[in-house]
Amino acid sequence: MENTKIIGIACTLVLLMVSSCKSDKKKNISKQNIVTVLHTNDIHGSYKPFYAFKGNATAQTGDSVDNYMTFPKNGEIGGFARIASAIKSIRSKKDSTSVLLLDGGDTFSDDLLSNITKGEVVISLMNELDYDMMVLGNHDFDYGLERTKELARLANFPMRAANVIDSTTNEPIFNEAYKIIEKNNVRIGVLPIAYRNTNLTGNPKNMEGIRFEQGLSTIKKYLPELRAKSDIIIVLSHEGMSVDKIIAEEIDGIDLIVGAHSHDLIQPPYKSNGTFVVQAMSDAAVLAETELIIENKRLKDINTNYHFLYADEWEEDEKILKSIQDYRFEHKKELEEYVAMAKTPIGRQYKEESPFDKLVTSILMDEMSSDVAFMPGVGYGITLQNKIHKENVFKLIPHNSKIITLNLTGKQLLELLEQTATNLKSKDKMNTVGGLLQSSGIVYTLDLSKSLGERIHTVQIDGKDIDLNKRYKVATHSGMLNGIHNYTQFAEGTYIQKTDINLNDFIVQKLQEMKNINFPKNMGEVTMLNTH
Repeated sequence: MENTKIIGIACTLVLLMVSSCKSDKKKNISKQNIVTVLHTNDIHGSYKPFYAFKGNATAQTGDSVDNYMTFPKNGEIGGFARIASAIKSIRSKKDSTSVLLLDGGDTFSDDLLSNITKGEVVISLMNELDYDMMVLGNHDFDYGLERTKELARLANFPMRAANVIDSTTNEPIFNEAYKIIEKNNVRIGVLPIAYRNTNLTGNPKNMEGIRFEQGLSTIKKYLPELRAKSDIIIVLSHEGMSVDKIIAEEIDGIDLIVGAHSHDLIQPPYKSNGTFVVQAMSDAAVLAETELIIENKRLKDINTNYHFLYADEWEEDEKILKSIQDYRFEHKKELEEYVAMAKTPIGRQYKEESPFDKLVTSILMDEMSSDVAFMPGVGYGITLQNKIHKENVFKLIPHNSKIITLNLTGKQLLELLEQTATNLKSKDKMNTVGGLLQSSGIVYTLDLSKSLGERIHTVQIDGKDIDLNKRYKVATHSGMLNGIHNYTQFAEGTYIQKTDINLNDFIVQKLQEMKNINFPKNMGEVTMLNTH
């Protein structure tokens, strides 16, 4: 009898223990949450698809960390109709309350239809996709501050930047530094940080009334508030990968940095000091899916999946496609105006000589009878191939600048080239801005292994060694006079002639006159050594 009682008690204890284990297991499962962060960045007005060439990096900027990006294969890629299909597919497989959709900025300008609608076409399409937040990138002020404010009112989602300060109120633009968004019972604090050097990348008049502060100090300022109100902290950053890396290393308590500006695809995700860094390339070519694995309201790990939106892999969403067609209808004649035929593919590069920019500077040099011609170099665009339409050219020269000529001494030209060497490999990542200064007419060697003042050598103009005292005629555009990318020498030139000739329309006209366009014969004027 006593043995029976003992056995009974033992069985009861075992059952209780098993029950307890099951209960604990259930509790542990219930404490694990998964939140999916979908993110895009640096769309640059690319609402429609484009053709990408394998190995071409039409959208790389200079703020990366030796993470040179190229497309994995040839093919049509991107566009909002394919982004929509990918987003809908992912949302349909998840709990609808667990998906967060973010954009990293440089979103609505830099395209002909975007210019015509002043960004409205992109913001309206984003509204249809139900974005949760967008950080303001440096090109999101291209239409002026007032237009940025109008687009913020048009958006169904917050467009914010904690380090863009209203000069009158000394508060963040739109009076909201961050947003707390609840997904799957997890409070997610999203802190948007703009590009610290925005004033060096565009027209200063477009930014009157605001100032840009360092992202590092801004994050440190708001982090205590975010910790008190959030379970998970995401910095939505337009600072570029090189600075995002510094942020992760120097600041404790950030779970995830969703990056932008440098047009990187970071795979595997960068991790430092407990912070993950991700980014989704650019031009609406990729939708990034970052899955947050959360236990006890703390980030345990992440899974990433980058969806390259190739036409042979993703169909276009019919509803979004109809919206795009409606927007294009009124302006179709101008958008699709025939320009010329590209007999060879002509793409864009940023950290090295760019075929398209070489074509433009060659035209400028010839038409303006100058010794040398310069373009600032742009970190986004497309590859011209076959039939070229007006909107293709505007995708590569998106800003309405005027042609100017001026005189610079040989010494000033060397200073320009030294600045471009600094832009390519700066010791101070916080002050890095821009890539290679694009040019025609000047032949030189750039060696990044040398010291300041010795990086540029063997410089020739018109087949002769550069004369430091001689004044050379230079052709460029009006944005250069504003010192963009730290090229201050243009404003110091003499005999500055400002024309009323719009660069975009001028290049369209000249390409129409050429009829057939080939790969520039003067590629190779710049020899680059030890760039990595």
